[in-house]
Amino acid sequence: MKKIFTAFFLAFMTAFPASARLLPADLVVTNANIRTLSEKMPRAEALAVLGGRIIAVGSSEEIKEFIGPATRVIDARGKLLLPGFNDSHVHFMNGGAGLSSVDLRDAKTPEEFVRRIKEFAAKLPKGRWILNGNWDHENWTPNELPTAAMIDAVTPDNPVFINRLDGHMALANSLALKLAGVDKNTKDVEGGVIVRDAEGNPTGILKDEAMDYVQKVIPEMPFDLKLEVAQAATDYAASLGVTSVQDMSAGTDVAVYQELARQEKLKTRIYAVSALGDWQRWQRTGVQRAFGDALIRVGGLKGFADGSLGSTTAWFFEPYLDAPDSKGLAVVDMAQAFETVAAADRAGLQVMIHAIGDRANDEILKIYERVEKETGARDRRFRIEHAQHLNEALIKRFASNRVIASMQPYHAIDDGRWAHKRLDEKRLKGTYAFRSLLDSGAHLAFGTDWFVAPLNPMLGIYAAVTRRTLDDKNPGGWIPEQKITVEEAVRAYTVGSAYAEYQETEKGTIEAGKLADFVILSDDIFTIDPNDIVKTKVLTTVMNGRVVYQTK
Repeated sequence: MKKIFTAFFLAFMTAFPASARLLPADLVVTNANIRTLSEKMPRAEALAVLGGRIIAVGSSEEIKEFIGPATRVIDARGKLLLPGFNDSHVHFMNGGAGLSSVDLRDAKTPEEFVRRIKEFAAKLPKGRWILNGNWDHENWTPNELPTAAMIDAVTPDNPVFINRLDGHMALANSLALKLAGVDKNTKDVEGGVIVRDAEGNPTGILKDEAMDYVQKVIPEMPFDLKLEVAQAATDYAASLGVTSVQDMSAGTDVAVYQELARQEKLKTRIYAVSALGDWQRWQRTGVQRAFGDALIRVGGLKGFADGSLGSTTAWFFEPYLDAPDSKGLAVVDMAQAFETVAAADRAGLQVMIHAIGDRANDEILKIYERVEKETGARDRRFRIEHAQHLNEALIKRFASNRVIASMQPYHAIDDGRWAHKRLDEKRLKGTYAFRSLLDSGAHLAFGTDWFVAPLNPMLGIYAAVTRRTLDDKNPGGWIPEQKITVEEAVRAYTVGSAYAEYQETEKGTIEAGKLADFVILSDDIFTIDPNDIVKTKVLTTVMNGRVVYQTK
């Protein structure tokens, strides 16, 4: 009934002059510095919300007429108000689980790495798996990969399978390897690598498809624990002003989000993306792209072309500088990838494929181009996730083929610390090419890849605008010609991400009729020193017209 009432009210608002508008709003925000990101009215002071949608935007004086006895009024005190951030690429359940797992991201030495695992394992019952971790051996000198031997003594009773922060390789302890049946005689798999010592024994590091050996023996998380994990994730997202996410590994966890929504505890809109190989399951149900309601939708499919730069499994035309015998990995057969993409496309599903290296991007663009040539042009919104290492020709093809570049700017200031060891200067020129993609006319959508990188949009905006690497060795920016403006970065996190999930008519800007998702920030990131953007905090987050986070 409330949806029907809201639709009727919006029609009423359009048909009658302001003097006749007597129905009060649920929520009104006044005295704000609103950047609407809408060309119709770029700036405003106030807005009114009814039934989960924005019903009016204007001056504080104009919006006061919507205040009734039961209206909640927020005085923004001149603070910046933006559309809610829409993260175009997350692993939401993994992120939620990671909030209560061992944190290895900033372990500066192997010794600290081992100590943190030891302290975490000491709190666990015997037999409990230790997962996540997000370690980064590039923090260490020398930057050698960890081994099972390093951690076996501190984890005798707990199987361990902790991933590198890029998610493309992981370390297993000897107990986990034993449970998985991985030993000297275990064969490598296509698209994956078992790292071995001089005698051929597994060191504990498994890359890409080889990780499945251990992943398939990790016990399924019970539903009640999944609910706790999802609750932690949605609460955390709200605290950072993230009101929508596109979950690249939702799989069958849609039911978890449905249950949270039923309990009215879900604070985040979710586009639940499944594996590309699941296309037939959705085809049998008749589901197509972006199916569902404004809160939970399905119909997106994610595939992989290669691995990651940090794991030296990203697929390039030329060899790595520090691994001259390797050009990376194609994790799937490209002929088979075409058949799968074409079939999913015929089923009306949205395809998005992970591609890091220039060769991987080239191959996926070829597949997309062939599908369109053979099937005909239509509004497919093919996506490439990451699109990290491009050249000028590839950038032009993103624009001409209307392929969405779904990118994560934080990776630029992270990888920028060490990427020069892997790639020559010529290839680095097209690394995280935000400026060139926008100038070419390509669609750009921003996200974080959480759990791989922090979920905080302020870090991503800071990264895109400054390109100042985490080691602070590039104060003027790493590959500075690829910097973009604050407004362009915010648009990529809102308007661009909405477009990437077929939701640009529903969210992404502050306009009457759109979903009431917005965030109030502590500082005006458009006017402060860009280096201070990282210090900006969320004061209030509103999703569906409801305050889901507010600082105390």
